[in-house]
Amino acid sequence: MYTIKKEFHFSASHQLHQMPDWHPCARLHGHNYVVVIELQSEGLDQYGFVRDYLELKAFKDYIDDKLDHRHLNEVLGDECTTAERLARHLFDWARVRWPEVSAVAVSETPKTWAEYRP
Repeated sequence: MYTIKKEFHFSASHQLHQMPDWHPCARLHGHNYVVVIELQSEGLDQYGFVRDYLELKAFKDYIDDKLDHRHLNEVLGDECTTAERLARHLFDWARVRWPEVSAVAVSETPKTWAEYRP
């Protein structure tokens, strides 16, 4: 199995309304997010790629246009904008375009990661 990954960055705010009032994530706050998209294939295309990295510019454009410097609760229409749900949202968006997408991981801090992999 061949695997490729590409990393993207954006900044956004969110608020986890489902958390108790005393929890810091219940307050409006923001993160410098890191997103890693993973694609896998048992074979390579005519150029020797799983998928040309240049094609993933559409993923970067989506992140830049829809998520960067936005309030994720408004963008996603959800009061529960966890990293786990954001990973699933980005996976679903990407998988429609590229069937080789196998996972999306989202980091909110340098020490935390959430991943969606079906």
